[in-house]
Amino acid sequence: MPLGISFFTFKLISYIIEVHRGQIEPTKDFVIFATYVAFFPTILSGPIDRPNNFIPQLVGKRTFNYNLVVDGCRQILWGLFQKVVIADNLAVYINGVWGDIPNQSGSMLLFMAILYSYQIYTDFSGYSHMAIGVGKILGFQITKNFNYPYFSRNIAEFWRNWHISLTSWLTDYVFMPLNFKFRSFGNWGIILAIIINFMLVGLWHGANWIFVIYGLYHGLLFIPLILTGTIFKKKKLIVNKYGIPSLKDFFKINVTFLLWTLSLIIFRADNINQSWSYFSKIFSSSLFTIPKFNHHDLGVIITIIFFIIIFMLIEWFGREKEYAISQLEKTSNKYSRWAIYIIIIISIMIFAGGKQDFIYFQF
Repeated sequence: MPLGISFFTFKLISYIIEVHRGQIEPTKDFVIFATYVAFFPTILSGPIDRPNNFIPQLVGKRTFNYNLVVDGCRQILWGLFQKVVIADNLAVYINGVWGDIPNQSGSMLLFMAILYSYQIYTDFSGYSHMAIGVGKILGFQITKNFNYPYFSRNIAEFWRNWHISLTSWLTDYVFMPLNFKFRSFGNWGIILAIIINFMLVGLWHGANWIFVIYGLYHGLLFIPLILTGTIFKKKKLIVNKYGIPSLKDFFKINVTFLLWTLSLIIFRADNINQSWSYFSKIFSSSLFTIPKFNHHDLGVIITIIFFIIIFMLIEWFGREKEYAISQLEKTSNKYSRWAIYIIIIISIMIFAGGKQDFIYFQF
């Protein structure tokens, strides 16, 4: 398949639609047009920038912005940490378990499914941070792609925060027109539009029935929200003075994470049979056993889990920011700030996993 076909196809469609709607004027400069379509940091895995946002930045005069470059370097560092320290280390163990499902216990498979949730998040989010950081160094503001999705309290909120550039693209160009067309059916029209939308989300990942089921699964999760009228409601997450959410919100966050984790078993499987085999093993009596690791693997897994906990804590307390450590320069003195940078760099140098392709390169 041509390199980056999913992403530049979406950009081209977006350009055509926005020109047709009269939202933008077609550019007569081929270099500007080609740069928008194939901007190298985002061509392989996004984010999917809209022409309304990106082309004016190409047309306008750019000057060197020291603060933007520093911010870009900081965001690249944060993305690199996620990718090589967490995602790449997890990949080795997760790939091994997926290659030997029949011989694994249900507890091991569930444990690895949870770890895969963190692998795919740190892998994809890490790439997006690095792509956005490179864009900043070159003087461009690229669309934000993740907004702390693992702190979402329902599936609608999750998808507003996960792969934002794809979700918003499909919302504007697929869901909204379908919703308008089916408006006479009331809530059932919204349900139909949502299900079609998410089946297309699944098909975007590949022409495979497993991705259709993945999309259908997420579409069905929206039905209770639609029927209760809460799908479009946005409530700010309330925490106490110690930064701890209410018990109710904490429960909702974990239920949403569990539903997402189960969907990733479908997403990760090569086919329906493999997915069924994985679920069958999870929901067996071996679910109540303790996962077994050899001494070396156990030490590595504990180290990875330690980094995941630290990462999620930083994300939690930085969730109001563009990215978790974006305000480091404003909230820390020079010495503590550089101490944090050095700790991240040393962690990358010492704990980097083996070379692993980005997961979304295959899409």
